[in-house]
Amino acid sequence: MDSKLQIISGKFHGRKLYLPRGARPTQNRAREALFNMIASGLFTPNESFTVWDVFAGSGAFGIECLSRYPNAKVIFTDISTESIQTVRKNLALLNVGNAAVSEQVDALGAVKKYAPTSDLVFVDAPYDAAEVGFSFVRLLTKRAKIGTFLIWEQEKSNRFEAPKGWQLFRDKTYGRARFLILRYIGE
Repeated sequence: MDSKLQIISGKFHGRKLYLPRGARPTQNRAREALFNMIASGLFTPNESFTVWDVFAGSGAFGIECLSRYPNAKVIFTDISTESIQTVRKNLALLNVGNAAVSEQVDALGAVKKYAPTSDLVFVDAPYDAAEVGFSFVRLLTKRAKIGTFLIWEQEKSNRFEAPKGWQLFRDKTYGRARFLILRYIGE
């Protein structure tokens, strides 16, 4: 495996992950900073919660959650067959057992199924399809439970206005990526 993508911390620290062709993974340093933000006020290490890695790609975000939070359950979705196969390959490599579910599905179509039970939703739509991310968040707003955290990665040049019902918790830029951490407080 010649990938430079690896798990930053926790049980799987340093393990390299497979990447699907053409993937644009969140850089290791940006992911590390993001998880520092999560640790400083979103979830505690022994807390049980459900994470939905929506446009999973390699599954790096969700796998990092599994590595750092032993009681986390992670749902991985992606429309790409290759991406879901890569996620499953990475999960098998790490032997995570029943802590993860992966499904090949369109993100917009999966909102009804996964939004009501997710405590943390990670959205990293393709940069060249930013409107898909905006459409997803609009649908998520109709199904999210109060208190759900949304981590929305988008290209830093994208316009942003907190959707109704979401409170901006953090807004950080790392290189080309902008991370918006929002909490659903209800409409």
